[in-house]
Amino acid sequence: MVSAGVPAVVIAAPASGSGKTTVATGLIGALRRVGHRVAPFKVGPDYIDPGYHGLAAGRPGRNLDPVLVGAERVVPLYQHGARDCDLAVVEGVMGLFDGRIDENHAGPVAEGSTAQVASLLGAPVVLVVDARGHSQSLAALLHGFATFDSGIRLGGVILNRVGSERHDQVLRAACDRVGLPVLGSLPRMTELEVPSRHLGLIPAVEHGTAATAAVSAMTDLVAAHVDLSAIAALARSTAAGPAWDPVEAVQGPDCEVPVAADGSGPLIAMAGGPAFTFGYAEHRELLLAAGAQVVVFDPLRDELPSGTAALVLPGGFPEEHAPALAANTALLKAVAEQARRGLPVHAECAGLLYLTRSLDGHPMAGVIDTDAEFGPRLTLGYRDAVALADSPLWRAGERVRGHEFHRTRLIDAAADSPAWGWHGSDGARVREGALVHRVHASYLHTNPAGNPEATTRFVAAANEYVGARANH
Repeated sequence: MVSAGVPAVVIAAPASGSGKTTVATGLIGALRRVGHRVAPFKVGPDYIDPGYHGLAAGRPGRNLDPVLVGAERVVPLYQHGARDCDLAVVEGVMGLFDGRIDENHAGPVAEGSTAQVASLLGAPVVLVVDARGHSQSLAALLHGFATFDSGIRLGGVILNRVGSERHDQVLRAACDRVGLPVLGSLPRMTELEVPSRHLGLIPAVEHGTAATAAVSAMTDLVAAHVDLSAIAALARSTAAGPAWDPVEAVQGPDCEVPVAADGSGPLIAMAGGPAFTFGYAEHRELLLAAGAQVVVFDPLRDELPSGTAALVLPGGFPEEHAPALAANTALLKAVAEQARRGLPVHAECAGLLYLTRSLDGHPMAGVIDTDAEFGPRLTLGYRDAVALADSPLWRAGERVRGHEFHRTRLIDAAADSPAWGWHGSDGARVREGALVHRVHASYLHTNPAGNPEATTRFVAAANEYVGARANH
């Protein structure tokens, strides 16, 4: 389906911690409140912010990540996510021009940066500035961001955490000096701070009713202090073309396994709930397009769904819920038994931890012969990985881009058959993850929209498991 680009505005900042999530979430909610159908997006591999966006928009928050899906898929995925909407709000990542650190990248802006996505979409940027500590020199900062790259249109400024009326006047004068309109001025309100921990904000699913209250407060704040009409008038997008289609993706030239998207295929169980919150909306859409049935269950309290033919264990925060996960012994036993019988399992990060012998001393499924614990440092960054052996998802030698984001570690990397290999920033070879039975477990997060062939193979493996079970 070919369509013109839905108008969009990109919410960016000079640096992390400026308040982008508060402004973007509040803006989504406030625009929805006045009658807009708002499509929410987040630049990069972040899984947490889209949860708050989704609460504000009443529809799933989605990611736009040129690194993980390829720059050529950004506009089609945007079109797909913005279907039936009249406006889109795209929250950026880090600072406007921050992206993947790659000394060999020769492009005008960093790969995966907010600036790159804004350029691909043809959308204007609104810069959120943390006003604390700023005065007249704000003009110089804004001048730099407005002129650094001629391909980026800086459409205005939202001042955040303004200390007083006089402070607001000084900052507005600085913005006037460089010709940038002030689209909003938000006062300091510490009570709006959403609780966070080692990997950022606490996911909306875990935060429960408090998350809903926080989103409502953000919406009230933005509605009271931001010119919504000016934002809507500013929004535009020159991006046009075919929308990404999950059925076409799983039946594309790179997907060698035939599929029948009639919904009568194998049942794939996907872990959800507070401990498994990291995932992409497109993952479930691709599984359904490949003919699978998808059942989401909560490992904190549920049993393995009856008839499960494959299991997806996505990322999340199992270290925060280890006692409760360990208490669900029936599920742990079922996962271990079915894995030994050849159940295809796709486990990323939290899923990897769930399959170890123990997590911070709490017994887990024991599918992988190692233990895990909360570690002393954060592991974060994109990886160019190579599949080291065949699995239900990948073929040996295939190259995949993924992202690590965790502060746990395996006490000993005991896997005889690692899943991935790559070179670290120091050039050293890294061997990571584990292939056990038909289990692919790894710390590496991948975006299924960038690798649809892996989904078709996984569904095919589930079909094989159903056939093997029927023959016994």
